[in-house]
Formats: sequence, C-alpha cells, structure tokens
Amino acid sequence: MHRLLPLVVALLCAPLFAQAPSQVAATPALTVAARAERADATYRVGEKVTFIVSVEAKGQPAAGGLIDWVILKDGLPTTQKGFAPVVDGKATVVGSLDEPGFLQLKVTAHRLDARSKPLAVSAMAGAAVEPTKIPRSLPVPEDFDAFWAGMKQKLAAVPVAPKLVSVQAPLPGVESFDVTAPAHGLQISGYMSKPVGAKPKSLPIILTVHGAGVSDSSLGGSANWARKGFLAMDMNAHGLPNGKPKQFYADLKVGAMKDYRYEHKSDREKAYFTGMMLRLVRAIDVLTAQPEWDGRHVVVSGASQGGYQAIAAAGIDGRVTFFAAGVPAGCDHSGMLVNRIAGWPKIVPVVDGKPDMAVLEAYRYLDCMNFATRTKAAGCYFTVGFIDTTCPPTSIYATYNQLTIPKEIYNDIPSGHSHSPAAREGMTNAVMKHVGK
Repeated sequence: MHRLLPLVVALLCAPLFAQAPSQVAATPALTVAARAERADATYRVGEKVTFIVSVEAKGQPAAGGLIDWVILKDGLPTTQKGFAPVVDGKATVVGSLDEPGFLQLKVTAHRLDARSKPLAVSAMAGAAVEPTKIPRSLPVPEDFDAFWAGMKQKLAAVPVAPKLVSVQAPLPGVESFDVTAPAHGLQISGYMSKPVGAKPKSLPIILTVHGAGVSDSSLGGSANWARKGFLAMDMNAHGLPNGKPKQFYADLKVGAMKDYRYEHKSDREKAYFTGMMLRLVRAIDVLTAQPEWDGRHVVVSGASQGGYQAIAAAGIDGRVTFFAAGVPAGCDHSGMLVNRIAGWPKIVPVVDGKPDMAVLEAYRYLDCMNFATRTKAAGCYFTVGFIDTTCPPTSIYATYNQLTIPKEIYNDIPSGHSHSPAAREGMTNAVMKHVGK
C-alpha cells in the first residue's frame, strides 16, 4: 500500500488537461521485474526456490526471447546460472541452497531498440532459506564483557558536564537545545527536544542515531519525537558541531573524515567505532540526568550505521529498554570464515581468500552478533532487505538469531539497502507500543 501512495498523490494532483506530446513520458522500451514465487519468499534448506521474471517490451508482455540469470548466495557466487525462455512476458528460474541463508537472483533481458542497438535491462530478487537457523560465525570472545567494562570505566572517568544551548524549535509546543558533552575521545553532539511544560518524570527517552556519512544532527528529527511525547535526542555519529553550513560537512566527508571507518581498525580500543559506541553511553548519561525522564523507558533507534549503534547501545548499556535497528550494519564481521558476506563496513580485508586476522580479532569486540547476546532490553525491532548488498540479510539474521529477548523482524522482501515507508512505519509503531503510546 505504501509504495502506491506517491502514484496516487501524483494522479490526484495532475492537471486536468492533456499534455503536449513532448511532455508525455515515453513507455520504456524494455522493463524487467523479478520476485520469488512465494509471497513470503521463504523456503526450507534443499527445497526448490522458484523465481518469476516478468519482461515487458514497450509496455506489453514480451512475445519471446531469452533472459540470462545467475543465482548468488547472498552475494557470493554459486554454480547456478543459465538462460531461460520468455513466454508471454514470463520466465521461470529455479535454484536451491543446502544451508540456511539467502539466495539472490540477478536476471538480465536483452533486445534491440528501434535503431537496432542492443538493450540490456536487469533486475534482482531475493529469497530466504530457513533464515532463523543461520548460525554465528565465531563465538563471543571470552573477555568481551571485561573489555567493554574497562572502556566504560574510562568513559566514566570523564565528567558528564553537558552544555545545553537553547535553539529555536521547528515545531510549536516543543523546546529544543543544542547539546554537547565530553566523552572518551570525541565529544557527543546532538539536538535534544521535549514538549514545552513537560512535568518531571513524565517522558520516555528516545535517542536517534545516524547512518554512515558526515553531517550534523537533525533538529527536526528530535522535535518530531518530542511532539509524540518523548524526551528526544538526535545525535550525529562524530561529535561534530551542529548548524554549520552544508559545505562544512561536505568538505569533511571528502577530506579529513573520508575514511573514518578504517581508523585504527586493528586496535579494539582505538578503533573508530569503539569511540562511537561509547558516545552512545554518554548520550544516555545526559538524557537520563534530565528531570523529565520517566525513569523507565530508554529507546535507541537508527538505520544502517544507526542500526549498528542501536544494537551496540543495547548490548553495552543496561539502561536501554528497547531498540529499533533498520537494515543494521556491523553484523558478522567474521562471516568470511564460514563462506558468508560480512556486513558494512566490510572492515576485514580479505587477500587471496585469507582475512586479515588482526582486524578480524579487533572487530569481534565490535560485532553486532556479540552485542546482541548481552542486551537485557525488554524488546527490539529489526528490518532486513532481501536484496541488500551493503548490509546483507544473512549477516543481519546471524545477529537477530543471537537475541534471547522478545524480538520482531520486518522482512522487506523487495528492498535493497533502503528504509522503505513500511519499514520506517514498523519501527515507529514498535517504539510507540513499547512506551505505551
């Protein structure tokens, strides 16, 4: 339903007169779509997985021809590939997988255009094979808890000392602040918002965190959650000052912070993501010190790198009562050891089939699979895209399967590394349900 909304709005808002021929969008010469035959795109190990491919030429079912196809094991090559005939605009591809995981079909249709030039159009589809049985690739390090206890002790030695500067709220009935506080290494930096006149101990906390990239915090994001009745902070991942011109962040993105994710990648204490996760703890320090906090609810929510942070926060900070992780990064860094694709940032180099063990060992302490085993939150909500090549679904399920708390996952079957309207709505609804709103 959500995917139809933009089309419905466009039709309702269209002018009530005929467009000139030059303004009418031309029908594509060739279109291709693919999907698993089953609505839930879920199969058993060893079972035949059937994909249906649709091919149209100038808006009509293609009368014939061939497609070429290849089936991947969540990004890794298999021996499954070939050609299939197109009959009345349809073709069928069948594959299988002999272990829990995901299959991805890549299909390409070919034809000649009006000038006899070759056209090639491709599509992808995904299918799950007993995904809730995908195992972890390595055990939790024996000193995992000791490591994070030590890092949190170092953070605790730094006084919280938040600085709150009042800023103009973008919504009525909300007051907002630019917040900074020292941490272990980089400071935290975010926008905090709350309803005007909120009473002491009346508001649940939500900390929203960002995907990969370089930007300031979202004032509108925190204000929107405040309007829903939260003590809300939106925090950028890097402790950057807020409210600077866009060019400030653009210059950092291509300059000093271009490769931030690779900093000290073989040192578990100095690794960039270690500091990022400690900043989450410091943000929660600041939020739980506010008199409006209800003393019961602490939610962390984000997508991609933000999902990575949400899982990590729940794993290292017992104050987190719920987390929402959309297409989370940081999952299964050691996946290559069992012939799987690791999730973003795909931090472990692999040369001639051999992983860099120094990086792999360091990032075992920064793996969502391991954070997931430690959370005591009351619940969580995940989303996963079946054709996501950035944060592969196998890596996400390898993490999801480690959770022993109440959990829910939204299988975003046609999506890649995106946060579809349905996925966003699911995350929001799960958060609201947790706090009883």
